[in-house]
Amino acid sequence: MSKDLVPTVYVVDDDASVRESLSSLLRSAGMQVEVFASALAFLDHKNLQAFACVVLDVRMPGLDGFGLQERLSSLGRDIPIIFITGHGEVPLAVRAMRAGAIDFLNKPFEDTDLLNAIELALSHLSSTSHERLALTELRGLYDTLTSREKQIMAEVALGKLNKAIAFDLGVTESTVKVHRHNVMHKMQLKSVPALTMAMQRLKSAHAISS
Repeated sequence: MSKDLVPTVYVVDDDASVRESLSSLLRSAGMQVEVFASALAFLDHKNLQAFACVVLDVRMPGLDGFGLQERLSSLGRDIPIIFITGHGEVPLAVRAMRAGAIDFLNKPFEDTDLLNAIELALSHLSSTSHERLALTELRGLYDTLTSREKQIMAEVALGKLNKAIAFDLGVTESTVKVHRHNVMHKMQLKSVPALTMAMQRLKSAHAISS
């Protein structure tokens, strides 16, 4: 777990004793905790921390855990969820995991099981954030290319030789070589396979048009 960031765990459960016990456990583990007695109360919370996850009861009056999961998804709030329940039917667990939950724990559960699930959730969040940052940096480098350099990059990514690229674009082979060198330098790439992978990442993330 990050030493620089203190994770926040949001506990959403209508049982006051559960909220109290989980809050005590998680605070003793060095985490920040905020508790909510209902799904609607949590939805009213506007400023969610970036390094956080939700420990969410399945069955609650009004909007239940699954309803909250769907609502968060529709609002674009990408936060890892760990479900807890006293009604551990297999279909419920399958539904939760298919919808993207990190884990599904049956009450009563071991403290270590919950802490391990939270560790997994935060690790997943960290890797996702890292990938987004890396993609943002890659797009920033791509945006420094001229229109011609972008054309050359696309052609090189297709595995075409300089002579073929020159013919396709109606320029000299020496011109292609110059632009190709500039592309590799600006994109901070060392090889054609790395360039091809960079192009694929940009396209798959819809950072550039296909």
